[in-house]
Amino acid sequence: MVIRAWLKPGASRHVLALVTMWVGLLPLSQAQEENHEGFRQCVAGLQERARGEGISPETVTDVLGAVQYVPRVIELDRRQPEFTQTFTDYFGRRVTEDRVARGRALLAEHSGLLQRVLEETGVPPHYLVAFWGLETNFGSYFGSMPVPNSLATLACDPRRSEYFTGELMAALRIIDAGDITPDRMLGSWAGAMGHVQFMPSVFLRYAVDGDGSGRRDLWGSIPDAMASAGNFLRGIGWEPGLRWGREVRLPEGFAYELAGRNQKHSLQSWRERGVKMADGQALPALDLQASLLVPSGHQGPAFLVYDNFEVIMRWNRSEFFALAVGHLADRIGGAPPLRRPPPADAQALAREDVTNMQNKLNQMGFDAGAADGIFGPATRAALSQFQRSIGVVADGHPDAASIEALMVASARSE
Repeated sequence: MVIRAWLKPGASRHVLALVTMWVGLLPLSQAQEENHEGFRQCVAGLQERARGEGISPETVTDVLGAVQYVPRVIELDRRQPEFTQTFTDYFGRRVTEDRVARGRALLAEHSGLLQRVLEETGVPPHYLVAFWGLETNFGSYFGSMPVPNSLATLACDPRRSEYFTGELMAALRIIDAGDITPDRMLGSWAGAMGHVQFMPSVFLRYAVDGDGSGRRDLWGSIPDAMASAGNFLRGIGWEPGLRWGREVRLPEGFAYELAGRNQKHSLQSWRERGVKMADGQALPALDLQASLLVPSGHQGPAFLVYDNFEVIMRWNRSEFFALAVGHLADRIGGAPPLRRPPPADAQALAREDVTNMQNKLNQMGFDAGAADGIFGPATRAALSQFQRSIGVVADGHPDAASIEALMVASARSE
């Protein structure tokens, strides 16, 4: 069978049954029966592993022995958005005036705590509040799924079984340590938890007791959450005294092929290329390395980003997220809105349109990488090269004119 050939030698019967069910080769009733039996067999194996890793017998029996399979978790793991989200939409939904106002109020309310975290970790208060705001809207929603159920479901799924098995073992250790009771361990479908949405392995490594209670409670203790966020950021490389980046103004005729996180130049070099502060003042002539990002193309805002931007990316591997965190932190700290907001008429692209674009670019010799429907750095660079070849602004942004030009050029080359 194709499935048996695809699975690694020695794959367990329950994994084979689950995969077979997903591709629809079994009748539904038999698939459900196999799935239930396969999950129970998988949990038995997880219990054995937990005992071997020193998890207490009580936790193995009471928590792991009671986990339930959650089909919704698998649905969410498999779900791919039909359309790619524009920076306009992403940014506009996250950096709102209400969130800025709430963030400023919380910055004042918790000033003593946040100042203490700054002294201990070097992470400024407005950044901590910005992460808090983007992750859980300042603690208003942590996720409602029992974390052991979610992680056990994902651990028994072949797609990323080893990763989620490790996260499940970490969650059990958290329970064993007495930091949280199983009934309170609620989170996202993927197992992220608490005010700042730590995965269990991050919790084990970086969570701290910020209020002196003897427990690390990222659900019920704001001091624990803020101290843990600061400790995590310091642990992944935060540089005290350095900004995340800044909005900048680009000159007419700017060479947009210089944009992208893979290209770094000193502020002095950017200054010599005509890049200015957003208000028109000259950039400081410092030997500080920065990359240029233009997430909405030449019609939207431009940003120079520094090493702490890369640290934010280690928290969440999304440029949009990191830009939103950085600007929200600036706004909470008292800065004005963007001088040049994202264009209001930005159009989302369907994944199939991005795939088609990637195929066309590759066929014409512009390396867009795998045609996966995801508009990432490789596709942006390839589109920029195509735009430059036809004499338009080479910002790598998939606007309607560039897409139409690509389709016409591709048809001519066939």
